[in-house]
Amino acid sequence: MANLFKLRKGLDINLQGKAEKKKLKLKSNGKYALLPDCFEGVVPKVVVKEGDKVKAGDALFINKNCQEMKFASPVSGTVTAVERGERRKVLAVKVQADATQVFTDFGVKDVASLTGEQVKEALLEAGLFGYINQLPYDVVTTPDTTPKAIFVSALRDKPLAADFEFELQGQEKEWQAGLTALSKMAKTCLGIGARQTSAALTSAKDVEVNVFDGPCPAGNVGVQINHVSPVNKGEVVWTVDPSAVIFFGRLFLTGKVDLHRTVALCGSEVKNPQYVEMLVGEELSTLLSNSYDEKHNVRIINGNVLTGRVTTKEGYLGAHSSEITVIPEGNDADEFAGWIMPRFKQFSVNRSYFSWLFGKKAYALDARVKGGERHMIMSGEYDKVMPMDIYPEYLIKAIITGNIDKMEQLGIYEVSPEDFALAEFVDSSKLELQRIVREGLNMLRKENA
Repeated sequence: MANLFKLRKGLDINLQGKAEKKKLKLKSNGKYALLPDCFEGVVPKVVVKEGDKVKAGDALFINKNCQEMKFASPVSGTVTAVERGERRKVLAVKVQADATQVFTDFGVKDVASLTGEQVKEALLEAGLFGYINQLPYDVVTTPDTTPKAIFVSALRDKPLAADFEFELQGQEKEWQAGLTALSKMAKTCLGIGARQTSAALTSAKDVEVNVFDGPCPAGNVGVQINHVSPVNKGEVVWTVDPSAVIFFGRLFLTGKVDLHRTVALCGSEVKNPQYVEMLVGEELSTLLSNSYDEKHNVRIINGNVLTGRVTTKEGYLGAHSSEITVIPEGNDADEFAGWIMPRFKQFSVNRSYFSWLFGKKAYALDARVKGGERHMIMSGEYDKVMPMDIYPEYLIKAIITGNIDKMEQLGIYEVSPEDFALAEFVDSSKLELQRIVREGLNMLRKENA
């Protein structure tokens, strides 16, 4: 019997441009790149050079601080460039794909007969171990850590989020194999939503199923950990994106690294919001070509509207991105009389506009902040949208002041930047809360190193 958790705090934001449940496969232009920035906490050391031939599954770079951790190429082809930024920081390792794909064979394995150590070695050898993150610090974990549990959240409830049940269709065997593999390394907890009905989720084997019923951010893995098994100082839990679980399952069932994932092309500016099959690292130009009116000034987001990163048509699909979102930039908006107008088409958390009178409707929000950064107001507004047993406003103040003792006392080991995404959305002080939390986590990680 699954455990049920009912959450009351949170906020569902209904946006225009949700992807229609039909799946298309694009014809790629053959340009791919693996981005080290997608793997938080990893210091990349490139192990290929321009002109090298690689197979799908061969390492493009390793973690300099843990050199047994490889990061696999999504395709076979020729390395065309190692793009670097300031102070020679590695930004991308680019590969031009071959017409016919060749895979490194890691061997088919019976997951049920493997030990936890054998599962770990297989993921390390195939360059997939880097898809496992950890709390505290919300960084890529390392094989020397011992987790008290592994958490997977199959509930995506952020605005315009891709429906994982739709992605799961036809991949149930790979999903279960991935869950079984994780369960060999530590107790594995699967979080699902109260409205999810897929048997692969509700009757998943080898895991503890926890059902979460409530508004966004009930699907955040950090929120689920906070309710099931909070992280205390000195403890570690691993977290895995549900798509990565499928990657792991494919590895054991086929012996190949196959990084195909289902991505939602969504947003109010997209002409035909829909799902597409893409490889991690695939260039976005094919996907975005003719998908929106290029005369409009838009923001393209690699990921979700709340937590994704700004990108361009020439960008590449992030390793953890389940959505490519296109919304209005908003810097060309010209509103008569500004905020004093009644506004029937704009969203307000506290019903400042008359739009709430029209019931539940979808909004076309743009990327404007609508105000400048100001002094922090202790109004409890963060707490209303964060269903976690912490004091978020006091934690943010402790991070800003660099008070490490207070940060620890106020629960920084339990949080990740995405847990503050909704608080950032409703924040009347216009603070960049996710950036602040990331800086606090980096500060604490450096202090405890």
